Amino acid sequence: MSETSKRDRRWALVLGTEGRELTAEEKGMSDALGKLYDHGRGQRKLGGGNGAPRVSTWLSDIRTFFPASVVEVVQADALNKLGLRAMLNEPGILDNLEPDLELVTTLAEMSSLIPEDLKAKARQVVQTVVDDIEKRIRQSTEASVRGALDRAARTRRPRHVSDIDFDRTIRANLGNYSPELGTVIPEKLVGYRRRNTGIEKEVVLAIDQSGSMAESIIYSSVFAAVLGSIRSLKTSLVAFDTEIADLTDRLADPVDVIFGTQLGGGTDINRAVAYCSGLITSPTDSVFILISDLYENGVRSELLSRMHELKERGVIAIVLLALSDSGAPAYDKDLAAELRAMDIPAFACTPDLFPELFAAAVAGDDLAAFVDHSREED
Repeated sequence: MSETSKRDRRWALVLGTEGRELTAEEKGMSDALGKLYDHGRGQRKLGGGNGAPRVSTWLSDIRTFFPASVVEVVQADALNKLGLRAMLNEPGILDNLEPDLELVTTLAEMSSLIPEDLKAKARQVVQTVVDDIEKRIRQSTEASVRGALDRAARTRRPRHVSDIDFDRTIRANLGNYSPELGTVIPEKLVGYRRRNTGIEKEVVLAIDQSGSMAESIIYSSVFAAVLGSIRSLKTSLVAFDTEIADLTDRLADPVDVIFGTQLGGGTDINRAVAYCSGLITSPTDSVFILISDLYENGVRSELLSRMHELKERGVIAIVLLALSDSGAPAYDKDLAAELRAMDIPAFACTPDLFPELFAAAVAGDDLAAFVDHSREED
């Protein structure tokens, strides 16, 4: 596009696009700006329902159509025009709001613009939703992890009598009952390896910070906090776009994690995987979970090589295209297919299914069968 055409388009967006034939991109830009600035012109305003702004899609749109300098100005205007400041500052308003994932993702996306004096109240809203999610998933996650660690510790060659699981051994040998001896002949022993009292598994979660992953970031933050509280696991949490933020030291407070992410921007998955690989010290006892839509702006061939290397080292590697109730967003189907060809599962996962998935990975179960089963249920 020539400089003259660019200038004409800018003026059209400022003065109005009536009577002008627009390209799809220009229409998208005009609609995104109109939702914020076209008050009183019959345009649909940005905002909605119960006083909570419904702006996640709009935030993604302005990041798509405009450079960072413009996005910053528009978001700052939105903070005031959408009434976020008033909602957070008005006495009693938090009691009347119904905090939900959409409001939380909005606050997370605009966290850098929320004034310091209002951040405490924004945290209250986020904390309410985080607490609800944690109640929903903590018990099932902890129980799944305990069961998975027990399964992972089983062995057919217990070294000592005290390591034998007599109940399971008897059941495994019921077909070997000897009437003459009046007992079961234990041809197969089932027992446990001597378990450590410390770390048994390393877990590394890498979360893509692109705008489409907002809901996944909320759920991932809470799951990471729950996993981080389990003493048998060494859990690391990394958020990334083109830069990398190691949020492991914030695991105790998922609200801190949520406000520590910066949604939007480019995506360098290859760089993130390289960083996460360096965190793994015991590959055969490690699970690496990459949560991303796989739209890679880094070096694609290197990313595939790094994922292959992790698998060759014995790491259980999983790619979640989304960790959300709303299903998978748009994602790079070709890259997902290449990962699956390497026997690395790549699929969307609901929060309710995640504990079962994670347990299967920890126990060394057949993940391919798990993924196929989960798809059949869907």
